[in-house]
Amino acid sequence: MSYEVKNIVLAGFHAVGARLRMDPKSISAVYLDPERRDKRMREMREKLIAAGVRVMTADARRLDGMAPDVPHQGIVAMAEDKQAQLEFDELLDLITDETLILILDGVTDPRNFGACLRVADAAGAQCVLVPRDRSAHMSPAALKAAAGAAESVPVVTVTNLAASIVELRDAGVTVVGTAGEIATKSIYEFDQKKAFAWVLGAEGDGLRQLTRRRCDDLAAIPMAGAVESLNVSVASGICLFETVRQRTGGKL
Repeated sequence: MSYEVKNIVLAGFHAVGARLRMDPKSISAVYLDPERRDKRMREMREKLIAAGVRVMTADARRLDGMAPDVPHQGIVAMAEDKQAQLEFDELLDLITDETLILILDGVTDPRNFGACLRVADAAGAQCVLVPRDRSAHMSPAALKAAAGAAESVPVVTVTNLAASIVELRDAGVTVVGTAGEIATKSIYEFDQKKAFAWVLGAEGDGLRQLTRRRCDDLAAIPMAGAVESLNVSVASGICLFETVRQRTGGKL
């Protein structure tokens, strides 16, 4: 695993706060809206100053320009990119019985993508695997939603997702896709104690046909209510933590 170092923009309290906890020295400057004087902002300013981070002021218009299309909440940081990196060939060499992978097919919303990273981090997933095309990638919005998880969970980008699923299966990983509309088994009917990967698609579109065909099997999340589908990050959490439950004997 390696780290690609470049400057990025972190917007919002979660993203900036997570970096401040993990690596304050990687933050070159934080810009705060002087019009925001509430308790949360005061406490954040104090923490930044105590950590030796350079704090500057910038009005809302300038912050909007630094982090367009992201609810920055009056706080934007410039920092080194510490995103964890992992190549697919490296991943194949690192597979063990404890491997747990989240594969996203067609998740293009950066906030959903970031939230999936956060869930993957919480569940102890080895990585999140995405296609180069038809996928969200790291952006200020994704980083904000990830709340620091981009620094702990590598994102593996592949050119051909279907072919990569086949390679994972050949390496001993059981790959199960979620397709509630056609699956005959629930997520609870699979033995997930050895190398395992969940494949999830975007809400609405779901998995592409070729992706479905390359999986070992398909599963459904049992739905007792009236809604037909779940947000992909919520579904990811349900699936990943079923794996965690099985591997810990139900002791989460």
